[in-house]
Amino acid sequence: MLSPLHKQLLNDYQHDFPLSARPYQDIADALGVTEADVLSAFTELNDNNFISRIGPIIPPNHIGVSALVAMSVPEQQLQAVADKISAYPEVNHNYEREHRLNLWFVVIASDAGHLRAVIDSIEQETSYPAMLLPMLDDFFIDLGFKLDLNND
Repeated sequence: MLSPLHKQLLNDYQHDFPLSARPYQDIADALGVTEADVLSAFTELNDNNFISRIGPIIPPNHIGVSALVAMSVPEQQLQAVADKISAYPEVNHNYEREHRLNLWFVVIASDAGHLRAVIDSIEQETSYPAMLLPMLDDFFIDLGFKLDLNND
C-alpha cells in the first residue's frame, strides 16, 4: 500500500526533478515534510520495485554514444543472461521481447571504441552474439503517468 507521500513522489517528480545541490530538501520543502522523510520514502519505493532509479533521460548520442542491441537467447538461459548484462554499468535497461531476438538492451558509452568493447565483453561472457540496431529515427515516448491520488 502506497502512502500519500509515496504517491506524491511518484506522481509529482516523474518530470521536473529539482536540479540543485539539495534536490531532496527542495522536494521536502515543497511537500511540507523533512528531507529524511523524502529519502526514506524513495528508498522504500526502490526496495519495493516501484522505481528502479532516479536520474535524467538523455537523448541518444547527445552525451557519448549509445546503441540498441538484441540477442537471441534460449528461454531457459534468458534470466541468467539478462542478469549478466544488467551488471554492466553501461547498460541502463534490458527487456524480453516475443521474437527470435528475444533479449534487447541499451548500451551507453563514452565513445564508439568503449561501446564496442562493452558489447564484445557481453558476447564473450554470455556466449551469444549481439546484433547492433542502428537508430534511424529518434522517437521519444514519455513513460510518465498520472496516479489517482484519491484511490487507496
